[in-house]
Amino acid sequence: MTQLLPAFDPRLVPIVADAADEMLLPAQAHRLTPAGMRELFARPPVWVPELLREQKFANRPPADAAVLLPLVMRDELTLILTQRAAHMTTHSGQIALPGGKLDPQDADATAAALREAHEEIGLLPEQVEVLGTLPVYVTGTSFFVTPVVGLVKPGFVLTPNPGEVADVFEVPLAYLMNPMHHRRHAHPFEGAVRQWYSMPYQDGDRERFIWGATAGMLRNFYRMLSA
Repeated sequence: MTQLLPAFDPRLVPIVADAADEMLLPAQAHRLTPAGMRELFARPPVWVPELLREQKFANRPPADAAVLLPLVMRDELTLILTQRAAHMTTHSGQIALPGGKLDPQDADATAAALREAHEEIGLLPEQVEVLGTLPVYVTGTSFFVTPVVGLVKPGFVLTPNPGEVADVFEVPLAYLMNPMHHRRHAHPFEGAVRQWYSMPYQDGDRERFIWGATAGMLRNFYRMLSA
């Protein structure tokens, strides 16, 4: 029977060198702007997501979920991320995008992402200009996650829910969309090798270790932006 992954420090898992990754270029600069993002989703390029499904490592019923990629329109676009509370039953303490499971009252994944962002960090739905969605990403814990991309004007006030969120912060989108900052890791588990990306970001004197499903969805976003 497949069990939850044993506790481990993802920072210590070896990085796998990939010559193809080393040849990749940063996302096109003109797309890393509000106008570029609007154009991108209005007329999407032909592209193929790199990551769609993680190796399953937990026996639980599948569930539909959605996350919001809130892009703040500062001098350069930034992405709002959260650190999940340590007591959460899944992905506790990890860096995440605001989001969660679809509820029966949610009209669709976009409605769920906006509702969850409001509940988790206090971002009002009317403060988000929804641009579109990315392909569904299936986590190893059987969440079928739809990433929803939106633009947010500065001037908002966030109120993180302490029951779900330990911290909230922003990372420059250009940093996350540069493959030089993408690291591929490999970890043996139950006779197979589980692989994932990480995108460590130095936030002052604190490292924000972005990895797993969040990094996977951001890697797909990079593939779209660089197509």
